[in-house]
Amino acid sequence: MTPFNIIVAMDEERGIGRKGRIPWHLKGDLRHFKEVTTATQEPGTRNIVIMGRKTWDSLPEKFRPLPGRVNVVITRDKNLQLPEGVFPADGLEHALALCGHEEVKDVLGAVYVIGGGEIYQQALRHPQCQRIYVTRIRGSFQCDTFFPDFERNFRERSVSPFLSEGAVSYHFAEYVRSDMC
Repeated sequence: MTPFNIIVAMDEERGIGRKGRIPWHLKGDLRHFKEVTTATQEPGTRNIVIMGRKTWDSLPEKFRPLPGRVNVVITRDKNLQLPEGVFPADGLEHALALCGHEEVKDVLGAVYVIGGGEIYQQALRHPQCQRIYVTRIRGSFQCDTFFPDFERNFRERSVSPFLSEGAVSYHFAEYVRSDMC
């Protein structure tokens, strides 16, 4: 079974989205997301990003697929049109199984679940979820989609100093599954 990580940005109320969009625009967070999800330990490998269809739809078209990464979209829609090289999956288990696909297995780096709310819930319950990379944003953004509680099963491993962009402050934290500590 393929181990994987989660990456998420959330406000103080665990909000991650509003009306199908991210309710903040933080260049530092976007840069962090790109760095974490593209950095590999072995030259010639690429990371996989797994996302739900709503997260796929929320990406600006010019960033679909997310460059430098293998994109997997979880969807129930068998007729969803995806660009060449983007893999559809009917659930998280199927998405993880695709990591063994001929086109992917020889160049596989790390695997990241990048959203949305329903996919995060499944991922947090999965025994192969090892780490969570969290951007914690100060304040409340009237979100309608939320990240589940996870602190009971994960321990904080590292935390950055606070950064600010405009009136918004945030920091990065990494959590590791408790049974891995």
